Parts: sequence; C-alpha cells; structure tokens
Amino acid sequence: MVFRKATKEDLPAIIEMIANDTLGRLRERYGDPLPKEYYNAFERIDGDENQELIVMENSKKEVVASFQLSFLQYLTYVGGIRCLVENVHVREDLTGKGIGRQMFQWIIERAEEKGVHMVQLTSNKLRPNAIRFYEAIGFTATHEGFKLHL
Repeated sequence: MVFRKATKEDLPAIIEMIANDTLGRLRERYGDPLPKEYYNAFERIDGDENQELIVMENSKKEVVASFQLSFLQYLTYVGGIRCLVENVHVREDLTGKGIGRQMFQWIIERAEEKGVHMVQLTSNKLRPNAIRFYEAIGFTATHEGFKLHL
C-alpha cells in the first residue's frame, strides 16, 4: 500500500467512501459530476500548509482509504502541536482487513516527523465499531466533545 497526498482526481473516490458511510448517506451528495463545493473545499485544504488530505492506494493504484490531518499549533503543552485526524474512511469492501491499523501507523509516524506531541480525533457515538477500533489501537476517551451546527 502506498500513502500519498490526494489530488483533485481522487475526489470522486474519496467522496464515494464518505457517502457510503452510515452517517455520510445522510449528509453527503455523491454523484457524477460531484458538486463543485467538494472541489472548492479541496482547493482550500490543498492550499493550507497545516492540512494534509491523504489517500492510501493499492498495487492497482486504486484509492482504498483516505483521511485528513490538521496540524494545530497550541499555547498549551509549552507551545505544542497537535495532529487532528478527521474523515477516516476505508473502502466499504475492504473494512476489517487491517487497513485502518496501517493508516494509523502511518499517521503516528507522520505526526512524529512534524514534532507533534498529541494525536487526537473524534468519533460519532453512533459508530461503536470505530470507537472500539480507536480504543484497541491505543486511543483513550479523555474528554467529552461538544458541537454546535450552524
């Protein structure tokens, strides 16, 4: 498996994975063509040096997984940097095959390269399998999260 920065050409595969998710079906708009809002968002992410949209591809050069890393500078932890992991998705037909573990091994190595002191993520409470996975690879639920949709 190869990890690389996502390109605009990867967007259909990425959005299809997101839209195939239980919650993604309720909020995403996968189609051909993709809505331009996805391309606009990609351009903003791609242009921000603190954002990395990464894909994992197999030997056939097919995108099989994707995630986004945000590197956040904080004053706490003596000016530490955190790595926020978002939009973790594995192609539906490949879940449970160890791809998630490979992704997080890569994510942790990338965070160490960037001098990060903490990798953090959130997972919707409606995704108990994902929560169990994150706990199994060493993440702990230390905080209660809050959101306000606007």
